[in-house]
Amino acid sequence: MPLDAGDGAPDFTLPDQHGEPVSLSALRGQTVVVYFYPRAATPGCTTQACGVRDHRQDYEGTGAVVLGVSPDPVEKVREFDHKYGLDFPLLADEDHAVADAYGVWGERSRYGRRYMGVERTTFVIGPDGVIERVFRRVKPAEHDELVLGALRGS
Repeated sequence: MPLDAGDGAPDFTLPDQHGEPVSLSALRGQTVVVYFYPRAATPGCTTQACGVRDHRQDYEGTGAVVLGVSPDPVEKVREFDHKYGLDFPLLADEDHAVADAYGVWGERSRYGRRYMGVERTTFVIGPDGVIERVFRRVKPAEHDELVLGALRGS
């Protein structure tokens, strides 16, 4: 069941690109943007991640922490981070348990082929751990404008 605004955000602990654990509960008291992306280093995911990188000061200006989550292994997200100089937490959800908990893992279809994967979705989680906004099927090039608009209250 997909989560929506007003729902409590499920807690999680996942390794980042350096293999260090990152827990949502450790960020309580801050606004957290959790964006789920299908696969590191693909064109859309690269556009989205580089957009977050390029808008780092804007996100910091709102006081928000951004976490990218994909079903890739730590090594893959480490390479992605290194190649593009992303320098924000990219989390490895290899068993897609967190994607399942947030309702963004399921059957997808592309070019007539069916497979299991992540639906590109972004959650804005308030300091109290409650989901404030959800952006589903986000277009990578529009991601930052939508999310930063929500964070600024526009």
